Amino acid sequence: MDLTHLTITVMQQQLDSGALRSVDLTQAFLDRIEQTDARINAFITRCPQQALQAAERADAARAAGPVAPLCGIPLALKDVLVTKGVRTTCASKILGDFVPPYDATVVRRLKAQGAVILGKLNMDEFAMGSSSENSAFGPVRNPWNTDCVPGGSSGGSAACVAARQAPASLGTDTGGSIRQPASHCGVVGLKPTYGRVSRYGMIAFASSLDQIGPLTRSVRDSALLLGAIAGHDPADSTSARVEVPDYLATLAQGVAGLRIGLPREYFIEGLDPQVRAALEAALATYRELGAELVEISLPHTEYAVACYYLVATAEASSNLARFDGVRYGARVDAGKGLAALYSATRSQGFGDEVKRRIMLGTYALSSGYYDAYYLKAQKVRTLIRQDFERAFAEVDCILTPVAPTPAFALGEKAQDPLTMYLSDIFTLSANLAGICGLSLPCGLSAAGLPIGLQLLGRPFGEATLLRCGQAFEQATAWHQRLAPL
Repeated sequence: MDLTHLTITVMQQQLDSGALRSVDLTQAFLDRIEQTDARINAFITRCPQQALQAAERADAARAAGPVAPLCGIPLALKDVLVTKGVRTTCASKILGDFVPPYDATVVRRLKAQGAVILGKLNMDEFAMGSSSENSAFGPVRNPWNTDCVPGGSSGGSAACVAARQAPASLGTDTGGSIRQPASHCGVVGLKPTYGRVSRYGMIAFASSLDQIGPLTRSVRDSALLLGAIAGHDPADSTSARVEVPDYLATLAQGVAGLRIGLPREYFIEGLDPQVRAALEAALATYRELGAELVEISLPHTEYAVACYYLVATAEASSNLARFDGVRYGARVDAGKGLAALYSATRSQGFGDEVKRRIMLGTYALSSGYYDAYYLKAQKVRTLIRQDFERAFAEVDCILTPVAPTPAFALGEKAQDPLTMYLSDIFTLSANLAGICGLSLPCGLSAAGLPIGLQLLGRPFGEATLLRCGQAFEQATAWHQRLAPL
């Protein structure tokens, strides 16, 4: 039996029965990483010694009595989440040697359950990108076709799960950065509602948009991980005081009688015919399962890309001002004063895409342009949120494409930022509105690349999304397809 093929649910059963030890499970994944990562470059930092030590502690805890659900389960983390004593780079030269003195809240909660951390995952630098090509540590490759991108910015998080280097990982989603790579890599990706999961210890890109969530091989595993990391955190002022339900308890309720909205603005002419065909087949499955499909409108969708890239870049400009070569991270001192230190450090420490977004955001916030750009974008954001509020008064969830096309070739859009930005056209509205979203596999292209569908839910409606995702997953076999790597 190949242990790397198991879902977390099956691992739990075998660990509980004594048929499997966490040390053996962890070693299997460490071996798989060693065998495959030269081809996909999913990991920036591996932690084999720490992982095996954590696995030994988990086995000892299990032998002593009842344990938490994730005890002894190997996981991997996007390198935007700070980890005590383990290098955290954000895939940037400017943080190339940064070792944090504390754990992010989500990391602390996983460790408290006895989870085993395998290492830190590659990504677009500071989570800015849609292809995971903008990394100081080289691009991530798609396990289904290593000539293609895995999506971004959580490309390493999706690729490592698809390549069976870990049964699950954590990523972050600012405009689709969990859902789009999940779609391109044929795994399940969940973006929780803004405020559902603490962002404390996440290196910020755009603070009003960022959210942490799981990437897994099954919907049930996503529900399990969300339950482990969700909940109020006093260390994060944006963390919501909303009770966390038992996501596993309602998974099997099915979709009979639920109303699923189909926004006409998302099923557009530019949608790849293979993506459209996969979605139409998924809609037929939902009809057979008893769901009612309802056409709806989200009229301000056409302004979402422009709105997002004003809000996100403005917040990035503010958040990344802290990387100045003074307090932590890389320093390039030309010996010509403080201004020269700032300029040299940031010029050499940041990659091109990060610089581009800082400049766009600084311009949008500058005197004379603030009202015309940033303030107007915030007003449009309100209209987009109101579109969703009206829609959720009529339907239980919304079904859309995740991306306009399957995964594209490495380098295909690298020189065309505007085309790259349009890769997130179907995902970023959810971040602007602060709602939850789920991506799950629903097909393969003629070239053998995964295609995903997206379910969007009302704020703190993750249980409904997971229920809808579970029903589709149980009725189809797309989640069982394995990347050929």
